[in-house]
Amino acid sequence: MRLKADLTLFVVAIIWGTSFVAQRIAGQQDVVYLFNGARYLLASIVVLPFVRRKESILRGQWKWMLVAGFVLFVGSALQQAGVVYTTAGNAGFITSLYVVLIPIMLLVFWKERPHLLALVAAGLAAVGAFLLSTGGGFALHAGDVLELVGALFWAFHVIVLGKFASRYEAMSFSAGQLAICGLLNFAIGIFVEPIHSLASASLIGSIIYTAVFSLGIAYTLQIWAQRHTPPTDASLILGLESVFSVISGWIILREKLVSVQIIGCGLILLAVLLSQLKNGIHQVKLTASI
Repeated sequence: MRLKADLTLFVVAIIWGTSFVAQRIAGQQDVVYLFNGARYLLASIVVLPFVRRKESILRGQWKWMLVAGFVLFVGSALQQAGVVYTTAGNAGFITSLYVVLIPIMLLVFWKERPHLLALVAAGLAAVGAFLLSTGGGFALHAGDVLELVGALFWAFHVIVLGKFASRYEAMSFSAGQLAICGLLNFAIGIFVEPIHSLASASLIGSIIYTAVFSLGIAYTLQIWAQRHTPPTDASLILGLESVFSVISGWIILREKLVSVQIIGCGLILLAVLLSQLKNGIHQVKLTASI
């Protein structure tokens, strides 16, 4: 069962990595909010069959679904806007920085002191993001800056789910936050983007792929697999998402990286791995204390 779970997470990482290509295709058509609105609402419909219908949604769950949905809305909007101005590979690697940002945000907002490895990882990630975005120069690309700010919201979203959403039924919470995110994106999109842009064949394909596979199936598979795989191992496997975003961008979109940017990718990946090693050490200490 453990091997099956690990292989499942590997497939999830591939799906999430390749979804950046679909987002980049949508980004090339300058569609942000309507694209997000359509794919998140469709994803909530995909998740609905897995919701336990007999369980009522608690009052507190509505509150945190709204918070999680709003944070997801901001993160997804920044990520998709960033993809308009940067490559799928850059978007994937910079987004992966949320893993490194989590302990820093826990320190700032919840006064939880980070492990030394978390601080080292943050430094490596900052250098890696700079090299990836600028190619060794001194000008940050607008798309990469948007992705970096978006990573802050992805980190906050993970914290919200870990601290507050875990007390509620997972699938109904997932469907709820996806629907809220989709509605907020649509509410803005109908005023700032032409509705007829959703009729594009390539955009429809991107919406279906990201909604059904990346948001619907992949999130459902992740929930199942993480019941049989330790969190540290799961994070390491899912961290390959950023690698697959570069590979898929290179194969499908013919995106290229210069040597300095490849070094930046390597530093970010190393930072993510170090942050997960820190989690592994923490878990060992907890186990030993029991």
